[in-house]
Amino acid sequence: MTPDRRIRVGIDVGGTFTDAVAVDAATLALVGQVKVPTSHHHEDGVAHGIVQALAQLLAKVERTAADVTFLAHGTTQATNALLEGDVAKVGLIGIGGGGGAAFTRRLASFAKLELAPGKRLPLTYAHVADPFDADAARVAVDRVREGGAEVLVATEPFGVDRPEGERAVLDAARPSGLPLAAAHEITSLYGLHKRTRTAVVNAAILPRMLATADLVDASITKAGVTAPLMVMRCDGGVMSLDEMRRRPLLTILSGPAAGVAGALMQERISEGVFLETGGTSTDISVVRRGKVAVRHATILGRTSYLNALDVRTVGVGGGSMVRVAGNRIVGVGPRSAHIAGLPYACFASLDDLRDATITTVRPVDGDPDDYLVLDAAGGRFAVTMTCAANALGRVPEGDFARCDQDVARAALKPLATALGTDVAGAARAVLDAGTTQVKAVVDAMIRDYRLDRDTAVLVGGGGGAAAVTPHLAADTGFEGRIARNNEVISPIGVALALVREQVERIVPGATQEQILAVRAEAERAVVAQGAAADGVEVEVTVDPQTSTVRAVATGATELRTQDRAHRADDTERLRAAATSLKAQQERVKVLAGTDAYTVYGTEVRRRFRADRQPVRVVDADGVVRLGVPNARVSTTTVGAAGEALASLVRDSTSYGDGGVRAPAVRLLVGGRIADLSGVLEPDALLALARSELRSWGADEPVVAVVESRA
Repeated sequence: MTPDRRIRVGIDVGGTFTDAVAVDAATLALVGQVKVPTSHHHEDGVAHGIVQALAQLLAKVERTAADVTFLAHGTTQATNALLEGDVAKVGLIGIGGGGGAAFTRRLASFAKLELAPGKRLPLTYAHVADPFDADAARVAVDRVREGGAEVLVATEPFGVDRPEGERAVLDAARPSGLPLAAAHEITSLYGLHKRTRTAVVNAAILPRMLATADLVDASITKAGVTAPLMVMRCDGGVMSLDEMRRRPLLTILSGPAAGVAGALMQERISEGVFLETGGTSTDISVVRRGKVAVRHATILGRTSYLNALDVRTVGVGGGSMVRVAGNRIVGVGPRSAHIAGLPYACFASLDDLRDATITTVRPVDGDPDDYLVLDAAGGRFAVTMTCAANALGRVPEGDFARCDQDVARAALKPLATALGTDVAGAARAVLDAGTTQVKAVVDAMIRDYRLDRDTAVLVGGGGGAAAVTPHLAADTGFEGRIARNNEVISPIGVALALVREQVERIVPGATQEQILAVRAEAERAVVAQGAAADGVEVEVTVDPQTSTVRAVATGATELRTQDRAHRADDTERLRAAATSLKAQQERVKVLAGTDAYTVYGTEVRRRFRADRQPVRVVDADGVVRLGVPNARVSTTTVGAAGEALASLVRDSTSYGDGGVRAPAVRLLVGGRIADLSGVLEPDALLALARSELRSWGADEPVVAVVESRA
């Protein structure tokens, strides 16, 4: 395999189309892209479209299967299965004797969970008092099989701490040949009801996902691809196919995760909001300090233990239609031109729009009748957000949604006349009405995640990005930009995504050894899925209120060394830091640096409060990778780090009614930013720091960015 021909392939399976991209494995630049219809109705299902897209992509970029070093796909199959109620019947075996059995028996009520209007979760329940009574366990298995079970789940109170009972029931069930799962294998958090519900939903989609996984795996192997096949997770990472076979639920809600993963990896966002805009809606998500924001997902109307991207959807997209009453705009969307079966007015010709008059319609039964359309020489057209953005010149050259500005202005002219304004005024009114809804959600997410408004940026992705992001940026004053190759940002995200695993344990009064054990478990999990051991990064968070120890490990399936032609020089990096700090360049100074990063800071004097030193960490490409509002920066070496960090942590630890709070520490070492800010206990923090540095030579430089907590 020739090094300069290596590619990473990302395939995004959407509801209508399957998009595939090839990304240069060294430079991470887009090499080529293709689009094929999603093969829902083929006998091989969506697997056929994936293989078709791969074949066309390789032919287009003149590569062979041997040139593929990484292949991953994202799919909406799990999400659609739940939305449509197309799931397998679950056999749930509850375990427990005595008074505790009542709690387990209540789990049979999951059969009342509504998947879709008129469709409930198909579930049959059986109980076994003693899981180690093999005969009783087999009777329970036979009972759920007779009830039509296609997949089996075993659950027991305190199964997280004592999993032997759940395992014993699964052992008794193995001769049945059914797919099997124990609740403790899906999540290790306490809460019998929520843990079991998460495991049951996972099981309901398991058979269908297994069938697809086997078809895709066999087809990719037949095509000659030897790279391991990975699958997009709902938290922005990828997992191995074997892991997906065990926990298919992790693929649910992964559609929006692919887009933000692309923005994170390609656009190198460190702090900001990503808006992925299609024709009908905009998915809004947050990147905070270089990481995507995740939370426990709501599935079937109830919270689960599934950690998914925190994405909030607004019914406004590039194709959203304008709603009017008399001489004023009363809203934009949620109906889109695509759903209404109408072409965008701005993609017509000037001749098509000749003699255009406006009228209002009810696009679909049940809609209000105030949606504006143009009746013109060429037929009926919808006036959309994309039309308004083009009329104002907000759609950049070469963008997927770009059209002739004269046509766009002609499309807005009849509306402008009705509103008693000019074309620009009408276009602004349309964009104002549409982005108002988006702005409310963006403001809420900025508050919820306490984003640093000085460094936060708005980044738009999706084919409709230009209809929302530029106007919203101009309205809010935030820096805004459209992602490169925005129309294929999702498959790019799939191609660039890192292997990710999250391990959560509830450990009251966790010791250093227990915290490090959770960290090591997460690290082993990503390595087992193909991540290169030398490049794994682990972020640990300890929540003293819930006694939760969480470790998130990420790593690439190969050591990716980006051979970019351009590296920012000192002037460019200084300019980037000064812009982010909102300071004059002469007031910004270099505080420290490594081969990969430069640390800049400036001094902010305040009359009645202590001065502060905001800090920005800028990488070799001139991208701000970390922003801290007030930090102390110190340089040491791995060999001397133990004593130096102990002193820094001791000096910056705060004590109060809320207890001891160690500072938020980030270590720059080699090409990594090791984030230790999730740990509040000083000794545990120092133990994690030692763990992060153990693989480096004693002379390796280390920069500590230390942020005191009030």
